[in-house]
Amino acid sequence: MITIVDYGMGNLGSIRNMLKKVGTDCEITADPRRLAQARKLILPGVGAFDAGMARLNASGLTPVLHELVRERKVPTLGICLGMQLMTRGSEEGKLPGLGWIDATTVRFTPAPEERLKVPHMGWNIVQPSKPSPLLAEAEAEERFYFVHSFYVRCGNSDDVLLRARYGVAFDAAFESGNVMGVQFHPEKSHKFGLRLLRNFARSC
Repeated sequence: MITIVDYGMGNLGSIRNMLKKVGTDCEITADPRRLAQARKLILPGVGAFDAGMARLNASGLTPVLHELVRERKVPTLGICLGMQLMTRGSEEGKLPGLGWIDATTVRFTPAPEERLKVPHMGWNIVQPSKPSPLLAEAEAEERFYFVHSFYVRCGNSDDVLLRARYGVAFDAAFESGNVMGVQFHPEKSHKFGLRLLRNFARSC
């Protein structure tokens, strides 16, 4: 069973549908009592950093999440904004993040001559930085769907799982113990996202 955290910001239904396709039971909850029973977590997210942290804190779920992730070491996957909320903070806002990983969230600032639009939106190739059960059976050229104006910068290079390039090379996924995050949307990434979510459900 995978518990999807509902704090009012995220593609909850799309993630649930993808998990059903890989044959994994899941539930969406905003109830701290239900959340406390979780054995695996997905923290989704779409939108601005401060809005996400404010909603998460107002929901009463933050203390439960800290206990699950820090104390009980429950495997947890952050998606897009959910990944960014796991860091110490973001250039997008002023509120502190969850601080589950040594990382910060920074803004894309492409040089004018690069003529790159922000947000970075569309399919992009990723390159693995280390082996992981999350990447089991990956193809030689993995592609995922991105929509973001900010990206995570890991403080410890050993935590970087995937890298991509959009003007600059950036950390597209991280893994540190039970804490995992992906900047892209696996629920929108067809067979590539399906495989990653299957690996999280079965192996991580």
